[in-house]
Amino acid sequence: MAFKLPDLPYSKDALAPIMSAETLEYHHDKHHLAYVDTGNKLIQGTGLENKSLDEVVVASFKDPKLKKLFNNAGQHWNHLHFWNWMKPKGGGSIPGELEKRLVADFGSVDAFKTQFTEGGVGQFGSGWVWLVDNAGKLEIHATPNGENPLAHGFKAVLGCDVWEHAYYIDYRNKRADYIKAWLDNLVNWEYAAEMLRTGGKVAA
Repeated sequence: MAFKLPDLPYSKDALAPIMSAETLEYHHDKHHLAYVDTGNKLIQGTGLENKSLDEVVVASFKDPKLKKLFNNAGQHWNHLHFWNWMKPKGGGSIPGELEKRLVADFGSVDAFKTQFTEGGVGQFGSGWVWLVDNAGKLEIHATPNGENPLAHGFKAVLGCDVWEHAYYIDYRNKRADYIKAWLDNLVNWEYAAEMLRTGGKVAA
């Protein structure tokens, strides 16, 4: 199954000013496309050509010889969901069951946002910060480079890209400002709630 670059679910200027059209142009049209193109080359001859993306991510993460494939397949998986974890005029109210779980496991939605932001800021260098379902408990995890909860056996509910290309055009070195603005203004909580409901199996 060949990797394919998806169209964005909104226009490139739809997330401005929180995320500019210029950022989306570079992030989607260049960085994500590079993961797709490189992944399609690296998967040849591995025996994983006809596997699902989820299967490719898990298998390539476990095999040190396939690290380069994992880097690209993992980032493809991450970005398929990342575009859907955002929407114009996002943020705002959180669907009931997800909000209940956030309050139960973090004490409050604000406490979750604080821990999520701290997790993203604390990720040294490139990587991601995640809200994951770990056997029924919601937790904050941070991963380097293209690693994701799927590779580590957790279920992703929400993920924010903290590679510099995700925010440097708009926020320069202020990663905390980017994450806070992302949580308050861009998150598509309905998609996150569906990820929680389906155990991370939503088709991006």
